[in-house]
Amino acid sequence: QVQLVESGGGLVQAGGSLRLSCAASGSIFSINAMGWYRQAPGKQRELVATITSSGNTNYADSLKGRFTISRDNAKNTVYLQMNSLKPEDTGVYYCKYMASTYFRWGQGTQVTVSS
Repeated sequence: QVQLVESGGGLVQAGGSLRLSCAASGSIFSINAMGWYRQAPGKQRELVATITSSGNTNYADSLKGRFTISRDNAKNTVYLQMNSLKPEDTGVYYCKYMASTYFRWGQGTQVTVSS
């Protein structure tokens, strides 16, 4: 079992920045991927970005250039740096851990961007 603890959400004005963190613990496979997804009110959960244990990244096209995902393998922690935030970035941001066929979601952290 893997446990995920997210932090860093909050309220920010449009144009501001936030940094999310997600720390994984438990039975961590050395080869894995971690990522961030988000869900706005009334919408489906969508991909924000993922990063593998070897550092390969994948972003939602609409977020490239504003959001940056990174990770510290020694700490089993993934980060999401979000810049130039817009009101439409508001939602619950979920961390996801993936290894082979196993995956685990975090509890989510609220990000609210005011106009």
